[in-house]
Amino acid sequence: MTTHLRHLTTLENLPRATIEHLLDRAIAMRDACAHGTRKLDLLTGRTVLNLFFEPSTRTRTSFELAARRLGADVVNFNIGVSSTTKGETLYDTLHTLEAMHLDAIVVRHKVDGTPDELVRNAMSGVSIVNAGDGHHAHPTQGLLDALTIRQHRPDFENLTVTICGDIRHSRVARSDVHALTALGVKAIRFCGPAGLLPDADEFPQVQCSEDFDAAIAGADVAIMLRLQKERMAATELPDEAAYFQHYGLDPRRLARADRGCLVMHPGPLNRGIEIADEVADGPQSRVLEQVANGVFVRMAVLGELLAR
Repeated sequence: MTTHLRHLTTLENLPRATIEHLLDRAIAMRDACAHGTRKLDLLTGRTVLNLFFEPSTRTRTSFELAARRLGADVVNFNIGVSSTTKGETLYDTLHTLEAMHLDAIVVRHKVDGTPDELVRNAMSGVSIVNAGDGHHAHPTQGLLDALTIRQHRPDFENLTVTICGDIRHSRVARSDVHALTALGVKAIRFCGPAGLLPDADEFPQVQCSEDFDAAIAGADVAIMLRLQKERMAATELPDEAAYFQHYGLDPRRLARADRGCLVMHPGPLNRGIEIADEVADGPQSRVLEQVANGVFVRMAVLGELLAR
């Protein structure tokens, strides 16, 4: 039985049936819109606002395309010229926007928990969708990663997934773990320098390692993460050349994984730091599939929340 969703701020504690329902709906959306070549009228008359307090290329564009392909009107909120630069509080901004009769607000913010705060303080029936908050959660990225894996390896209970890089500051890693755990993945491994791994008690079900050669051995999926420099103090930043030597995914390391290991990355890619060109552009890379799936997953989420 699936859980009815009014908001989507995290995948944590969502039941497997709900996640599978959203993945199935994403595939149905993809087929219905003929891979993006045909618009649907599911959300005609609805208005979706993109409220991004952090820079974004993929996620913001993906949400805008998703809403437009469903027939919704889309408003992109320009933070740089908004009243927040004049001292207006986030909650006053929320209530001002609500007064304009929006149906959904897609929000990205640098502070953990901001989307949940908007849910608690909303005075209308507006739906809140988390497009990434701090290092807390990025639920639609977790869904699109799960969808990309499922298209090639639907046997989640047999899979070993290695996530390597800056785990400590990564909202993507957290949402990936929530999705993959719910879907019954056999083993999840974290790998990175000790200072970039999460606290030991945050994910007791995940194996942590500082040895990438060992962590990728036999893996069916490798998800590479960039260094979140914007969330680090200068003292935390590793030397990039040394980092690539120890934690970069190159052809030699990829050969240690299972044959046909899926290579994934949420973007933006820092080539030569966490991933080599030959791997990012190689036959096992699913990076562009992730981007394409992002539109269909976000169509599924908006359709689930807003369709009459």
